[in-house]
Amino acid sequence: MKEYGVNELRRMFLDFFESKGHLKMKSFSLVPHNDKSLLLINSGMAPLKPYFTGAEIPPRRRVTTCQKCIRTGDIENVGKTARHGTFFEMLGNFSFGDYFKDEAIHWSWEFLTEVVGLDPQRLYPSVYLEDDEAFDIWNKEIGIPADRIFKFGKEDNFWEHGAGPCGPCSEIYYDRGEKYGCGKPGCTVGCDCDRYMEIWNNVFTQFDNDGHNNYTELVQKNIDTGMGLERLASVVQDVDSIFDVDTVRALRDKVCEFAHCEYHKDDVKDVSIRLITDHIRSATFMISDGIMPSNEGRGYVLRRLIRRAARHGRLLGIEGKFLAKLSETVIEGSKDGYPELEEKKEFIFKVLNQEEDKFNKTIDQGLSILAQLEEEMKVAGEKTLSGENAFKLYDTYGFPLDLTKEILEEKGFAIDEEGFKACMEEQRTKARSAREVTNYMGADATVYDEIDAAVTSEFTGYDHLTDESKVTVLTTDTEIVEALTDGQVGTIFTEKTPFYATMGGQEGDKGIITLGDAQFQVEDTIKLLGGKIGHVGHMTKGMIKTGDVVTLKVDAAGRAGTSKNHSATHLLQKALKTVLGSHVEQKGSLVTPDRLRFDFAHFQPMTAEEIAEVEKLVNEKIQEALPVTTQVMDIEEAKKSGAMALFDEKYSEKVRVVSMGDFSKELCGGTHVANTSAITAFKLVSESGIAAGVRRIEALTGDGVFKYYKEQEAELAKAAKLLKTAPQSVCEKIEHLYSEIKSLQAENDALKSKAAKDALGDVMNQVQEIKGVKLLAAKLEGVDMNGLRDLGDQLKEKLGDGVVVLASVNDGKVNLMATATDAAQKKGAHAGNLIKAIAALVGGGGGGRPGMAQAGGKNPAGVDDAIKEAAKVVESQIK
Repeated sequence: MKEYGVNELRRMFLDFFESKGHLKMKSFSLVPHNDKSLLLINSGMAPLKPYFTGAEIPPRRRVTTCQKCIRTGDIENVGKTARHGTFFEMLGNFSFGDYFKDEAIHWSWEFLTEVVGLDPQRLYPSVYLEDDEAFDIWNKEIGIPADRIFKFGKEDNFWEHGAGPCGPCSEIYYDRGEKYGCGKPGCTVGCDCDRYMEIWNNVFTQFDNDGHNNYTELVQKNIDTGMGLERLASVVQDVDSIFDVDTVRALRDKVCEFAHCEYHKDDVKDVSIRLITDHIRSATFMISDGIMPSNEGRGYVLRRLIRRAARHGRLLGIEGKFLAKLSETVIEGSKDGYPELEEKKEFIFKVLNQEEDKFNKTIDQGLSILAQLEEEMKVAGEKTLSGENAFKLYDTYGFPLDLTKEILEEKGFAIDEEGFKACMEEQRTKARSAREVTNYMGADATVYDEIDAAVTSEFTGYDHLTDESKVTVLTTDTEIVEALTDGQVGTIFTEKTPFYATMGGQEGDKGIITLGDAQFQVEDTIKLLGGKIGHVGHMTKGMIKTGDVVTLKVDAAGRAGTSKNHSATHLLQKALKTVLGSHVEQKGSLVTPDRLRFDFAHFQPMTAEEIAEVEKLVNEKIQEALPVTTQVMDIEEAKKSGAMALFDEKYSEKVRVVSMGDFSKELCGGTHVANTSAITAFKLVSESGIAAGVRRIEALTGDGVFKYYKEQEAELAKAAKLLKTAPQSVCEKIEHLYSEIKSLQAENDALKSKAAKDALGDVMNQVQEIKGVKLLAAKLEGVDMNGLRDLGDQLKEKLGDGVVVLASVNDGKVNLMATATDAAQKKGAHAGNLIKAIAALVGGGGGGRPGMAQAGGKNPAGVDDAIKEAAKVVESQIK
């Protein structure tokens, strides 16, 4: 048997099923499309659910894919074993109501034995114990003896996901030989050892489960086949695990090179090597699909993967940043199947470098916090770090439990691991309870799910704002209806419409739909699966029925404003790339009649000069009156022409290319002006950060710009009136007032300081000496916390080495302050613990560092007791 590489096997599989009449589709993004049930795509069939359910009509009834997938359920085990990984590729062949068990079984056998060349004597099929049809195909048609066909129950060989489509499975196992076995007598298919490996799973979607385990035959039976590419490669290449197949091994060896170590020489290091190898693959692919590190959702998964890899790099002794360099190896090994990795590599490297920088700062901060917690445990005489504090280090600072444990154990401390787990479980419970209730598709269940999948809509609004069309479907919020009448809220679907549906960042059109005297006010236009365009609103008068031919009229002023703002976003994106660099990528946008919002990838705030340059460039292109033209062409042709495509957008084979002179060319389905001069003017109102590596620009065009300047003028006039000066002199007046305020503040501070000294009087005769340490504990009236701190510093100088405790009642509230000199601290004095101990006596709480601490309270009656208690606490602290 030839030892094919991963890239060869991927091509062989796709080509084989293409020869069997399947449409070869590219891998879908790791970001689920219209599916809230998944955080990330975790199987080959997940992106195809709309085709299986009939919500969308597939491009062909036979499809084959190699789908990139991520599963994080066993993330804690990644690295600890050679089996677990988060990233993998899933080969699949799918039938949507076309062929069924016979073809699926025959083709799986043909591919494995004739194309790949696996020994038929080492292959063992399994079937669901009640699936006689599949058993007979294997036995009577393929010729596998009955004693080599294994029957398994529901747990192993029946696929279902609650209510919805489900069915029996037929798997194929490969005998890898005794060297992979457990050596136990009777070891065979189904054993937990590594000898018999499942490499193919035919899922026969045959039934519908009503949610109560009542099964009915599906009219449209489907095939969903899954086979892990890396798993197949490990069999073909006869290697121990997925970490040993050619492309992954190259990455694993690169990790070893950076760490100056060898694989399989040290079990502890092997864990880190495997973890880094797996996690950098996942991170590279996630970033290539537009996922950015963040503190929630899939962005948090990415951040966790990156930080775990970075931390294990430290454990291996890798110096400096290394993840982006490893990502180069990932891209080199996988770009054959995923060319987008090469296209986005500079962006991927930037994100990884930035996140690794952040983690290096975070981990140092975590070490500092841990050192403080150690100090507090020493003072309190405790030997165990609380689960709550351990979880805070993990959750807030990204500090892994095992690293916290390792550091503390070296110093004789332990961790309350049960308390940590309880905190972790509490967080998971909160996350579970916050999940949305969804239907099988993972979307919020709505009345729209009941509409026939064949219903679709044609958009005619590029050329005109009014059209006539037949009503195909009417709905209220809860059901499909035959008519909508006066006052009813609902949605109207028509065969064609000039209304643009919310899509690509452009807000949906508003307007009216009429039939004689009947009128429906369109408040929003939405795009649904299968190309359906819904007009959402309410009947203002009359009645509209299914089958009526209605007149649809878009609000012209709203569309004009939206088109100006949308065209301006194209000019803006090109201007940003020109001024900031080619790394700028659109990360989102919002275009309405009144304004535009544009989110883009950039790694630091724009300077005032950059903002001015971008605004100037956009306005220059508006004044140049560039013609805006559109062409419809093939996606590949469009990309070759230089048209910019959205980072994570899903495009069809035919796309619209919008050009603005020779300045801008983008793939875009939105509406635009005919000439840039129609935009009139552009004003960039704000630039801010909204996420790691993502900036946001808010801007105005046309009348919005003039309205903005008018409002600014009005505000300036109002400010001038309040300052009793002319508008042109406002700044000069403010500077003069600011100077006066500074002078008055300095005078006020001096008076407060004098008043505080006067309130305290001569207190040096109240100094006590406790075990060789001087203590001055005194109370006063009407001094705020700033005053107490100043007094504390002055008294500490007079006192020399020792501890100062001051308490003041101010407006019915208590302020406490304590400070300790370095010499006093060396003898055991700790201002933070001292304040913490006496604050309760004044009905408050607080704390701080060993040298200085403060607290507040609500019980002035307890001040005397607090002053007395201070002496006892200091006595207990001094060694």
